[in-house]
Amino acid sequence: MKIRIFIFILWCLSWLPFRVCSFLGRILGAVLYHLLGRRRRIGEINLRLCFPNLSEAERTRLLKENFVAMSQMILEYGYCWFTSEQRFRKIVQVTGLEHLKNAQGRPVILQMPHFTGLDLAGLRLSLETPVVSIYAKQKDPWLDNFFRSKRLRFKSGEVFSRQAGIRQSIKAMKKGMSLYYLPDQDHGPLDSVFVNFFGIPASTLTGPSRLASMMDAVVLPCYPRRTRNGYVVVIEPPMPDFPSGNLQTDARHMNAVIERQVMKIPHQYFWLHKRFKTRPQGESDVYAKPVPITGKTVGTAS
Repeated sequence: MKIRIFIFILWCLSWLPFRVCSFLGRILGAVLYHLLGRRRRIGEINLRLCFPNLSEAERTRLLKENFVAMSQMILEYGYCWFTSEQRFRKIVQVTGLEHLKNAQGRPVILQMPHFTGLDLAGLRLSLETPVVSIYAKQKDPWLDNFFRSKRLRFKSGEVFSRQAGIRQSIKAMKKGMSLYYLPDQDHGPLDSVFVNFFGIPASTLTGPSRLASMMDAVVLPCYPRRTRNGYVVVIEPPMPDFPSGNLQTDARHMNAVIERQVMKIPHQYFWLHKRFKTRPQGESDVYAKPVPITGKTVGTAS
């Protein structure tokens, strides 16, 4: 019942001008920054690891803006799920479509890192090309069906659960659909290699490299940039020399591309996720809480 009430609230918000929704998201972000201590701590650790040259005050400002961007993203799902196609096209625009058109005749992987506008971006790109995407299946059947229907509401593409594996997505690509691939979260050591992300060894998926090699696919890096009036989905030129035949080299190449994108809009990246959860053998958990002993901090929890 609670989730249905929340969805109803998002439907109401979808009628508001984008700037009004943005203002509400800014208020919500300020509140959640103080309420969500666990997520705030994850963000603090991520930013300290990735931006050691920033002062503590600068990292705090960045984290507060990240909470705002994440909150705005949540409220903007109303546009993603309910607003008309005509209005949605105005709110979310696309640049770099020439790169997508130039790739016609070959399978395409749209490589989309975890920025706050990724779901709006995926739906918007489905208006330019049939898109196949993978999602995390929900335990609640009603909610799972709702999410699936909203991802397909413009009737352009397919969506498969992560539990179903990659085979169905490959079949869809062979039919001419572009794969909307999110490559930059920590899914454990399986099908991953350790390469640096902002100078920190990170478990990085090899899927884009292996798929590109298998399908002779063009990999187009993308990212959504939030503006005052909506979003701009940026499609970049194909990644050169990708795949290279070396999974380690390709994973580092991919992370370097994502780093460059993040530096353009650092507050709009998913810093509240445990990106460095999986560690190389022998390294301790970077998210473990310090263990206090007799008023002093000694070591970390294992």
